[in-house]
Amino acid sequence: MASRESSVGEVSARGLTAAEATARLQAEGHNELPHQDQRSTQRIVVEVVREPMLLLLWLGAGVYAVLGDLGEALILVVFALLSIGITVVQELRTERVLEALRDLTSPRALVIRDGERQRIPGRDVVRGDVVVLGEGDRVPADAALFESHELRVDESLLTGESMPVQKVALVTGVRIDMQRPGGDGLPFVFSGSLVIGGRGLASVAATGTQSEIGRIGQSLATVESQPGRLQIQVRKLVTIFAIIGASVSALVVLLYGFLRGGWLDGVLAGIAVGMSMLPEEIPVVLAVFMAMGAWRISRARVLTRRSTAIEALGSATVLCTDKTGTLTENRMSIARVALASGDAVDPASNGWTAAHAALLDFGVLAGAAEPVDPMEEAFHALGKTKLTGDAGRASWRLIREYPLRPELLAMSHAWRTNDGMVVAAKGAPEAIAALCHLSDKEGQALQTSVDRMATAGLRVLGVARAAVAGGELPESQQGFAFEFMGLVGLADALRPSAPAAVKECRATGIRVVMITGDYPATASAIARQAGIGDDDPLTGEILGHLSDVDLAKRVRTANVFARIMPEQKLRIVNALKSNGEIVAMTGDGVNDAPSLKAANIGIAMGGRGTDVAREAASIVLLDDDFGSIVHAVRLGRRIYDNLRKAMGFILAVHVPIAGLALLPLAFGLPILLGPVQIAFLQLIIDPVCSLVFEAEAEEGDVMRRPPRSPHVPLFSPSMIAWGLLQGLAVFAMVGAIFVIASRRGMPEAEVRALAFFSLVLAFVSLIFVNRSFSTSLIAAVLRPNRTLVLVLAAVVVMLGLTIAWPTASTLFRFGPLHWNDILLTLGAGAAVLIILEGVKVLASRRQNLTLEAQQ
Repeated sequence: MASRESSVGEVSARGLTAAEATARLQAEGHNELPHQDQRSTQRIVVEVVREPMLLLLWLGAGVYAVLGDLGEALILVVFALLSIGITVVQELRTERVLEALRDLTSPRALVIRDGERQRIPGRDVVRGDVVVLGEGDRVPADAALFESHELRVDESLLTGESMPVQKVALVTGVRIDMQRPGGDGLPFVFSGSLVIGGRGLASVAATGTQSEIGRIGQSLATVESQPGRLQIQVRKLVTIFAIIGASVSALVVLLYGFLRGGWLDGVLAGIAVGMSMLPEEIPVVLAVFMAMGAWRISRARVLTRRSTAIEALGSATVLCTDKTGTLTENRMSIARVALASGDAVDPASNGWTAAHAALLDFGVLAGAAEPVDPMEEAFHALGKTKLTGDAGRASWRLIREYPLRPELLAMSHAWRTNDGMVVAAKGAPEAIAALCHLSDKEGQALQTSVDRMATAGLRVLGVARAAVAGGELPESQQGFAFEFMGLVGLADALRPSAPAAVKECRATGIRVVMITGDYPATASAIARQAGIGDDDPLTGEILGHLSDVDLAKRVRTANVFARIMPEQKLRIVNALKSNGEIVAMTGDGVNDAPSLKAANIGIAMGGRGTDVAREAASIVLLDDDFGSIVHAVRLGRRIYDNLRKAMGFILAVHVPIAGLALLPLAFGLPILLGPVQIAFLQLIIDPVCSLVFEAEAEEGDVMRRPPRSPHVPLFSPSMIAWGLLQGLAVFAMVGAIFVIASRRGMPEAEVRALAFFSLVLAFVSLIFVNRSFSTSLIAAVLRPNRTLVLVLAAVVVMLGLTIAWPTASTLFRFGPLHWNDILLTLGAGAAVLIILEGVKVLASRRQNLTLEAQQ
């Protein structure tokens, strides 16, 4: 690792030679960070194909091919390829969007090499280069300043502090180690920070992964991403289904052998029934839901980098949010203007007077005409809306600037007017007070006003003016007779959507926690405005003395953390997770990246966010709108709700399929379900009906429920019981029709058609039963779902073809059905619907009574 120790005495004004720069570039590498999760198309395909649930589809196709059912094998292959295609396309789309978010070209840097200034790509900067820094430049690497002329730098991406910091030059010949970013008066600049004022020369001390930004990026490698709980649960479910399928297959073989004596036919029938029991449609449904879910969330300007985040959204219990650029806009605005008399107003209020306008006017005159500094931009922005009638200013001319200096944190501009000269000054309140020679009483009143604004989280500047009759201008600002005009309080504006988003999060049972590198007073003020709370912040200094056990206790109640370093953010996230919380973490800076990756759900800002933050996150907000988080949570809950409905439906339909496979063997009746019928049911009805559930609108109470417990499995006991009850109801109805029709001597082909039609229509009834758990059947039917209409039309057409088209009738071994037979099948479906809806009403009433008793 290259040394980060710097000394001004070692720096040559001519910089490196071209040969030295080339040698160091070859030895130490480019000045860039590796893309940790950038995946090629081949890698994505391999990851998808290796998914165990998809391997099950291939196995099923192989078994059908061995059995000679090539049609069914082909259908399975088609669905496997469809599942792979959907997933790969979605993943590739995600990666393409991320590539668009990255800066495809490296920012350029101005360096001195061989005694000449030259622009080079930032990735070619090497250790020892002399970098020329000016207003608006992005610092290309960590460097030590050996010249600094009022240099001010925005380090918010590294520290979370929205205020710029003042830089000084190293003392000649003094050796000093590179320090951490943050705070005024340091002689170091850091990669990724922005120069907002002044100029300087710096000697590069560290590049790439050796820089401060690189060290944070490298720490991500030590944070392991957790696999999705949904994937784990589904894999367990597949195993359970496989065991049940094997058991049923063995039972079929035994029944065939002992009851009918056909052991070979029994083996073949057992394999076919076992395949009908295997949940090969589950991976298809899961892939469709995850891909469609990511697509739906992307329409809300939220990019899903990892599908596991979709399931986790509905169970998030804590949302950890950064302040700068997340809750706030990372843009300064004037929030308070106070006259010397103490008359203070909010610029948006009705109390604005000519005196307040004059104070603002002189604040603008004291700054740059074309501002880069966020505070200067705030003055100009408010001036455009509040200052009018300045047509006479066209003849004013700036004749001298008095810059900000370490010994006097104030700046002044002298203007020549039609009537003489005026001087406008602004700066730190204590500096302006010194220029105005305020009395002790006036100084005390000023300090009281400053403290009041600071408590509200405002950055306070004083403004003064002076008139010059003529003659020579003094050499320093102290030579003017300034008049104190008042104070201006600036704030990093809260995002308009933040309070409502925080309120809705809290209403859903999601606790909002703010973690920031800013000062406690500012953090408390923003927390109060956002509705997070106004409790005393837990500072990084206090947190540093807490053990992991003590910190886990403190994070149960603390909602605001201030002056937090990057490694402490990671500790906070891990402490919350140790308490059993499902943590979502938002952020945009490099300092957020480790905690974004460690959180259950990492949410990065796509516009303002850094590459490192986006790489670490599982979700990216493309519009940087904090309110989009709530929308994403809503969609996440809806997606999980609908996935449970689909999985419950699949569980329910497998029960009558298994029962009707065993029933003929028990009663000595002809086999009802052959490979063709099973393929029709599982590979057409199940997946297509699952698309109906994916398109279902959200439940009315989706954002009134508490977060889903992470310990509740996808197939909970209550869900399994409900699925079994539905399946048994269908089995009882269709089984009764099958047995009675057979006993009455109806031809075998007609019995098969009658029972099969009854089974399919009963499955359609199950769709309506499972569309909603919280609304009535009428409300569910009236709720629009175009996919449902298409599915019903397709079912009608396909059933009609199996009867009307001779080739299909022969393939399915169906006989003709008469009108009374069709009415019977419709009645069976309606009976299933009425019975199960009645059970839902009774269960709902019982649950309400239980809740009332508990209250």
